[in-house]
Order: sequence, then structure tokens, then C-alpha cells
Amino acid sequence: MASRPFIAARVEDRFNGLLGRALERRGWQESIIPFIGYGTSEQLRILARVVLRPSQELGIVQAANALLWRRGWRNFMNAAKVGAKVTVVIGDTHFPVTADRGGYIDVRIVNPGLGPGWHDVQLVAGDASATARVQVIGDDVTFGIVSDIDDTILSTWLPRLFIAAWNSLILTEQARQAVPGMARMYQRLLAENPGSPIIYVSTGAWNTYPMISRFIARHGIPAGAMLLTDWGPTNTGWFRSGVDHKRRCLRELARDFPDIAWLLVGDDGQRDPDLYAEFAALQPRHVRARAIRQLTPGEHALAHGLPMEVPDSDKQWEPETAPEVRAPDGDGLADQLAEIL
Repeated sequence: MASRPFIAARVEDRFNGLLGRALERRGWQESIIPFIGYGTSEQLRILARVVLRPSQELGIVQAANALLWRRGWRNFMNAAKVGAKVTVVIGDTHFPVTADRGGYIDVRIVNPGLGPGWHDVQLVAGDASATARVQVIGDDVTFGIVSDIDDTILSTWLPRLFIAAWNSLILTEQARQAVPGMARMYQRLLAENPGSPIIYVSTGAWNTYPMISRFIARHGIPAGAMLLTDWGPTNTGWFRSGVDHKRRCLRELARDFPDIAWLLVGDDGQRDPDLYAEFAALQPRHVRARAIRQLTPGEHALAHGLPMEVPDSDKQWEPETAPEVRAPDGDGLADQLAEIL
């Protein structure tokens, strides 16, 4: 018999259920937040979230929303629609799916015939509907990019608790800074490899997805599916493991795209170097190269108290892994990658 979920998860589920019923009694309705998905000739991965929002708002509330809707804290003010019933509509084909305990949709469905390229998929939940974009990757594609977000394309100073909170909860995306050269590097690599995907894998919360999407569009960073996390209790503990999340995402990409060798891009402020080295050793044919953005001594000091990188462990990975390059910005990484890709 399966064990009961962790107590924090049960408390959260109880709270979400009570809150949802209370809001629905006040006239709140389902709303779908679509995320970018990806797929192959055989299957599509559909990503979205169903939340509850007011059906009508007074003019003064609308004015306040217009002023504040891009403030970071607004991203976290969502009430999940637990267990929402959603229909994925692709042409004449309908796929019924169910949201999880956080209102999230993360399902793989049979590709009904979508060819390589970008496509729009309709999501319907009750009276709510939304359009989700899906990038279908051709069977002949052998190159792709996996990119971290925080301190790789977007300067967050994430390890600094209070600055991270200010960046995430107060600032608008217009005030966030892009890491120099990363957009140019990604644009060039994808232009040289038409049809190749870029997938963003981050320990950031799904709630920040709208902000990140606007940020990358504003700075010319290529669009791609994002694999983020749901902050909060799990069925086994108080918080999700960021390392386990990234490790699982890399395994899933290797399974979904068995013929793609990935360029793994991250930074040396957290655990990306060790995680990428591990994956390159365990799945060598799925890694083309590794590119690590070097943080400044100040960023390192604020990350872990020392002005240098602190390896996660002394473990050496064998056999020989894919080549690794390091530079403080995208232009430096691009110059080195040009010699090995």
C-alpha cells in the first residue's frame, strides 16, 4: 500500500481545496496559463496551469492591475484550480487531461500529425480557453541547447536572499539585466543549426514564467520550452530539490530526443558544472559540449562566502566527458565554442 503524502503536502492540498471552493462561490472562474511545450513526430509534451481569477473587476482594480501586473510579486498571487479538467484540441483531435494538485498540466500525448516547426494548440477548461505554443523537433535534428536561466541569461544575484527577493518580487522585468552576449550566442548557434531546439531548465518557480517570457523576448533571446518547478511541499518533503529537478529534466530530454547531442549552458555559481559533468559521463552521446558562465568574485562571495567556485564534490567523472568551456559572458563562450562545435 502506498504511504501517505508528506504532512506539509496534505496541509497545502487541504488549504488549496478550501480556498478554491471559497473563491468559486464568490464567482471566480477558471483561467488557463499556457506554457511553451515541445514534441517529436511521435508525441507532444503539453505544459500549462489552471488557476482561478475574478470574472469581473471594478475599474479601480483594473487600473491597479495595469500599474502593478508586471511587478514580480504579482506572479505569485494565483489560486490553483486543483484537478481541473482540460481538453487539448489539435485540429479535430481532442485529448482530455487533468491538472495536478497545483493546477499544473504536464502531459505527453500522441502527435496527431503536426510536422516540424512551431504550432498552436488549443486548451479548453469549462468556459476558459488558451493557446499554447508547441515546437515539434524534426527526426533529423541532432543538436540542441539546454540553458539555465538565473545568472546564465538573466542576472539575478540569486544566492543573495534579500536581493533575490527584491529582484523576484518587486522589480519589473524591464529593470532586470541580461547577461551580455548570451542572446547573440544562442541566436548564432540556432541559425547555424536550423530546426534545433533551445530548452530552458531552471529551479525557478513556474509563477515567474510570464515575466521570463517577456524578458527573453525583450532582449532577443530565442524562445523555447521552459522546465521550471513548483515551489513548496512535495509528497516526500518540505521543498523540491533543485538538483534533482534538473537531473530529471536532463534524463527526460535524453529519452525524448535520443538522437540529439546537447550543448549544456549554465553558470558556476550553483551546481551546474558538477551536474553537467555527471550527465556527460552517464549519457556521453547526448552531450556535445558544456559552456559555463563564470561569475565575478563578488557574485561568488555572495553565493557561498568565497570569491571562487566551490565544487559540489571532489568526485571525478569517467570516462572522458564532452569538452567544457568557461567565460564571463556569452561572447567569450561563443568564441571558444566556435572552435569545438
